[in-house]
Amino acid sequence: MKVVQLGKSGLKVSQVCLGTMTFGREADEAASFSIMDCFVEQGGCFLDTANAYSAGAAESVVGRWLKARRNRDGLVLATKVFGQMGSGPNDAGLSRIHIHRAVEASLARLQTDVIDLYQIHRWDPTVPIEETIGALDDLVRQGKVRYVGCSNVRAYQLQHCLDYARAHAVSPFISLQPAYNALNRAIEAELLPLCAEQGIGVMSYNPLAGGMLTGKYRRGAPLPTGARLEAFQFYHDRYYTEQALDIVERFLQEASKRGVTPAQLALAWVLADSRISAPILGARSLEQVSDSLKGAEIELTPEERAAIPAVPVAHWVGEDPVYGR
Repeated sequence: MKVVQLGKSGLKVSQVCLGTMTFGREADEAASFSIMDCFVEQGGCFLDTANAYSAGAAESVVGRWLKARRNRDGLVLATKVFGQMGSGPNDAGLSRIHIHRAVEASLARLQTDVIDLYQIHRWDPTVPIEETIGALDDLVRQGKVRYVGCSNVRAYQLQHCLDYARAHAVSPFISLQPAYNALNRAIEAELLPLCAEQGIGVMSYNPLAGGMLTGKYRRGAPLPTGARLEAFQFYHDRYYTEQALDIVERFLQEASKRGVTPAQLALAWVLADSRISAPILGARSLEQVSDSLKGAEIELTPEERAAIPAVPVAHWVGEDPVYGR
């Protein structure tokens, strides 16, 4: 697996990041360990999680794996903060008190002394961004966090954060984590151009569109029990449309014609945009991650990428790209 630089920062990561949202919920500990083992064996070194995934269980699984494998120094470890982690009034969001408490809890669950990339999981309209950025800068200065980033923000919000950090000489966001795939191209309108201009690394998630681009969901067929679109309503609302189903049918035909699996083609399609640093690939099983990772070996020319069925860019003009996961 290739190594790339995350934006204009000095941080180098594998060209695919392993997402862990399924750990402790859809993938048990044994399956999660096998997924991480496979990823590292294939040359991956970049792991992303969040304190809210499975109410902290995903971070705990990653922490136990790091301890068992004794490979922490060879990996770039990213996590996120925002989610509701308790019943108290300060147990969620991006306030200074929650960020300072949350990082200690994440460090403990991950069984590490430092988090390489600490990201806000989404925007918090109830907290001044100056307070949030100041709290994150505290963590960098204390040596608990090396870099900071963001996820699920709009272009004007990201620009405001970058301007504030520059004006006050505090740690800037080096990365953005948005959704991006052949069925959701909203970030092409404003966020991708902004990141390219400002040197922000893009570690996009959802390359398989919640499983839509694997052929798991077919027109007229019931949704598989426990599948992403069945379990999460916002995935269903976003992806399970007549237009998407039409595109998926042609996408599957294109994958078959090329002699690759749909998941491999979906990952290759994302990687073919030079503005994407490292797409985040999630999996429930060893078989899924083994198959999908082969997509990193497929190199598409701009002409080949343009010929692959995808939602037209014009569809996303004016679309709000923030919906999170």
